[in-house]
Amino acid sequence: MLLEFFAIFVVLLLLAYRWSTANYNFFKDKGIDYHHPYPFVGSMWKMFLRQKSMLDLVVELYNKSDSKVYGIFEQRTPLLMIRDPELLKQITIKDFDHFINHRDVFGVDEDDPHNMDNLFGSSLFSMRDARWKDMRSTLSPAFTGSKMRQMFQLMDIVANEAVQCLKRDGVPKEGLVLDMKDYCTRFTNDVIASTAFGLQVNSFKDRENTFYLSGKKMTDFTGLQNLKFLLFTSSKRLFKLLRLPLFDRKSTEYFVRLVLDAMKYRQENNIVRPDMINMLMEASGMIQSDKAKSGPVRNWSDRDIVAQCFVFFFAGFETSAVLMCFTAHEIMENEDVQSRLYEEVSQVNSDLEGGQLTYEALMGMKYLDQVVSEVLRKWPAAIAVDRECNKDITYEVDGKKVEIKKGDALWLPTCGFHRDPKYFENPEKFDPERFSEENKDKIQPFTYYPFGIGPRNCIGSRFALLEAKAVIYYLLRDFRIAASEKSCIPLVLSSSGFQLKPKNGFWLKLIPRN
Repeated sequence: MLLEFFAIFVVLLLLAYRWSTANYNFFKDKGIDYHHPYPFVGSMWKMFLRQKSMLDLVVELYNKSDSKVYGIFEQRTPLLMIRDPELLKQITIKDFDHFINHRDVFGVDEDDPHNMDNLFGSSLFSMRDARWKDMRSTLSPAFTGSKMRQMFQLMDIVANEAVQCLKRDGVPKEGLVLDMKDYCTRFTNDVIASTAFGLQVNSFKDRENTFYLSGKKMTDFTGLQNLKFLLFTSSKRLFKLLRLPLFDRKSTEYFVRLVLDAMKYRQENNIVRPDMINMLMEASGMIQSDKAKSGPVRNWSDRDIVAQCFVFFFAGFETSAVLMCFTAHEIMENEDVQSRLYEEVSQVNSDLEGGQLTYEALMGMKYLDQVVSEVLRKWPAAIAVDRECNKDITYEVDGKKVEIKKGDALWLPTCGFHRDPKYFENPEKFDPERFSEENKDKIQPFTYYPFGIGPRNCIGSRFALLEAKAVIYYLLRDFRIAASEKSCIPLVLSSSGFQLKPKNGFWLKLIPRN
C-alpha cells in the first residue's frame, strides 16, 4: 500500500512538473535570448525565496542581457521584456491598437455583474478594449487641471491638519520618532475618503476609524496575502468556483455598501458632490448631468461603479503613501537636498505670509518637483508595466524578425530603465539635478515613465503628485527631517512580498524648527 501511494505521489509530481515547465521553450523556439527558468517559480525564484525584493529582481533580470528584447518567466507565463526605448515607443504609442490591454490577471465573468468578490477585475486597470476606452473617458474629467485645483483645497486642509496633530500631541525638542508609513497612509486615507467616497474622516484623531482599518487590512500584503495573490493569478477559475475572494470579504463588503448607500441617498435626495461617485452616477444615467454627452451612454453596473472607487482607494492609499515615504527618506539621507528644498519652502511660506498653501504656489515650486521626480526615478511605484498583444505583429529587432502573437505578454521594466547607467549616469545616486530646467530635456524619451506610458498610463498621477508635495511642504516648513535609530541607512529593500519598503520600515525623526 505504501509503495502504491509513493508511486501515485511520484506520478502527480511529474505531471505537476510537466505542467509548470510546459511553456519553458517559448523563447528558445523563437530564437530570443531568455533567462533560463526554474520549475514552478520561473525567473522569480529569488523573490519566492525572499532573497531579493521585486524591484531588485527586475533590475537584475534587466541587466542580464544587452538585447533589445529578453525573455523571462513569471512562474510558467512567458513575458517578453522590452529593453529598448525606440521599441517601447513603437509598442505603446505607434502600435497602441495592437497592445491596448493589460494582461487578464484579474479576469471577471461579465455575466455576473453583482459578484463583488473580485472588484479589481472590473476596475479601469483591468478593463479591456471598448469598455476600457469608455471608462477612461468617463473618469478623465475627474483628473483635469481644474478638478485638481478644486481637490487641492481638500488635500491642503488634510495635510495641514496632519502636521497640526503632530504639534498638538507634543513634539520634544530632541525630536519625534515617526513611523512615516503609518503617518502617510492616514493622510491618503482621509483625502480619498472625501474625493472618492464623499466622507469626512480624520484618521489622526480617530485612529481606529472603520474606513482606515478596512483599507489597511486590504492593502497590507502579509505573507499569506502574497501567497493568495500568486495562487489567484494562476488559478482564477478555482477561486471563482469556490467563491474565494482575493481580498478580505468583510472589508470589501464595507466599501461596496459605502458606495451603494451613497449612490442611493444622493439619487433620492438630489445631492450633487464634485467627486468620483457623482461622475460615475452621471455616466450611468442615474442622475442628470448639465454636460452634453458625447457618444452613447454606457450602462455601467453597480460593480463597475464600486470597482472604480475601490481601485482608486487601493492605489491612492498605498502607492501615494509610499511615494511620500521615499521622498521623506531621501530628504533625510541627503542633507544638501533638504537644505535647498527648505529654502524654497521658506520662500513660498514667506510669499504667502504664513497663510494657506495654494495650488498655484505649490505648482510653482520647481525644486520640489525635481526632488519628487528623482524619487520616482529611483523608487517608481510601478516597478514594471505589462501589455497583452491583441493582434499579431512583427518587429525587426537586432537584425532578426520578432513575431508577437495575439495573447503574448510584454513586460516594460520601469525600474530597469530608471536604473540603467546608459540613460541615468550613476543611477544609485539621488540627484534631483537630473530634472532641472537645464538637464531634463537631456533625458532620452521613453526611459523615464514612473506612472506608466502611452494612452494607458496612470489616470491619477496628478492627484498622487499633489498629495505628496503638499505633505512634504508642511513637514519641511515646521520640521527638520533627521535619521532615527530605527532608520534604514543606507536604504535596503525588504525582500518579503511585492510592496516597496525598507527592511526596517520607514522610520525617521522630526525635529521642530523653532
